[in-house]
Amino acid sequence: MNIQGLGLANQDTSFDPPMSFTTVRPDHLSIIASDFDARPMSFLKDGERMGYEPAVTKAVCELLGLKPMWFNLPMQDFYTALSTGQYDVIWFKQAITQDRRAWADFTRPYGRFDEAILVRDESPIHEPKDLAGKRLGGLDGGTSLDLAQYLPELELMPFPGNNRVLPDMLQALKDKKIDAIIDDALVLMAAEANDPTFRVAFPMPTRLPFGVGVLPGNRELLEALNRAITSLIADGSLNKLWGRWIPYVPYPF
Repeated sequence: MNIQGLGLANQDTSFDPPMSFTTVRPDHLSIIASDFDARPMSFLKDGERMGYEPAVTKAVCELLGLKPMWFNLPMQDFYTALSTGQYDVIWFKQAITQDRRAWADFTRPYGRFDEAILVRDESPIHEPKDLAGKRLGGLDGGTSLDLAQYLPELELMPFPGNNRVLPDMLQALKDKKIDAIIDDALVLMAAEANDPTFRVAFPMPTRLPFGVGVLPGNRELLEALNRAITSLIADGSLNKLWGRWIPYVPYPF
C-alpha cells in the first residue's frame, strides 16, 4: 500500500482531512462495484458510470485528490473480495447492517433509502397481506429478502447477485414465474417508469442507511472518506447531487 499526500491547494479550505491515508494503488481509490443497471443509483452509459452513487464517489475523490477505479464483481463476492486486500472499498448500494459490519468498516451514510414491492400491473397485490402464499423474488444475500420476516407467509425466490439480477427478476415477473419483487424502491420505481406492465404495489419505508464499506483496519482512509462526505453535506453539494439524480424523493439530511 502507498501513502497518499493530499493535494488540496485548489479545494475548499473548509475541508480538513487527515494529513495522509493509505490506498491500494497510488492516487486511486479501488472500488468494488457492479455493472448492473440500478438507475438512478448507478448505471453505465457509453462506458461511463452515471447516477447518484458515482456522482458522490467522484465528488469525494476530488476532495481527496484521488481517481476512482471501479471493478465489476459479482455482488455475492463483494465482501470476500474486499478481504483480499486488493481493493479499498465497496461502493455499490450497500445498506449498513450488523452482518456487513463484520466484514467492513462503514462510513457515515450518504443517503437513506426505502424498499418496495413491484408486481405486474394487473396483479391483485396492493398491500402486504395480499402477498400471502405468493412467490417473492429478491436478491440472494441482499437486505431486501430479510424484510420478508415482516410479510405474510410466502415463498421466497432468491436470485443470484450477478450483473443480470434485475433484468432476470423482471423477466421472471413478466413470465409469471414469480408474483412480486422486493428491492430498493428507487430501482423499482425506475422499472415501473420504463415498462407500463409493471406497478409498484406499495413502499416499505425502511430508511436504510447506505454507506461505503472500507477495508477493515484502514482507519485513516475511513476518516478521510467520512470527512469528505461530511464536507459535501455541510456545503450543500450532496443535496445538489441528490436533487439532480433523485429529485422526486426528499433529501434525507
